[in-house]
Amino acid sequence: MNTLEHNIYLVGMPGAGKTTVGRQLARRLQRRFVDADQEIEARTGVAIPVIFEIEGEAGFRDRESQVIADLATESGLVVATGGGAILRSQNREALKHNGLVIYLHVDPRLLFERTSHNTQRPLLQVADPMTKIEELFVQRDPLYREAADIIVNSSGGNVRQFVRQIEQEIQSRCAA
Repeated sequence: MNTLEHNIYLVGMPGAGKTTVGRQLARRLQRRFVDADQEIEARTGVAIPVIFEIEGEAGFRDRESQVIADLATESGLVVATGGGAILRSQNREALKHNGLVIYLHVDPRLLFERTSHNTQRPLLQVADPMTKIEELFVQRDPLYREAADIIVNSSGGNVRQFVRQIEQEIQSRCAA
């Protein structure tokens, strides 16, 4: 696949660093960056927790699927998907057929550390967020792996080095 024409999709759990990595990767590759969750908020005019409150998770997932389908018609983007976008087979198909999918794999304990004080993640607003993260990880990890063209392990550290590692993986795919 010639990634110059296709989108690059970053998938992973909440707190994996998709937005942070995506912004820097887009800058390095001279592409436009799109955060799918921010796109949903821009289209609806409300924050994601409000969408969850009014429409429930199913309503949010419908909106997310529409955004992913729309972005898949464009080219040359770096897209940070929402953590749960991978749950729907139509989303996985859109990602796989319209771009290069990179799974940012992060250990659940580190995910908990990164997300424990963030009130903007509706699925983690529960009595025991660590248990919820572990449950989501068990459910989603196989789906991320199924969709991924590239899997990178992120245990924190220097974001620039991590972005360079991803860029090298992409370049080696282009050369193949």
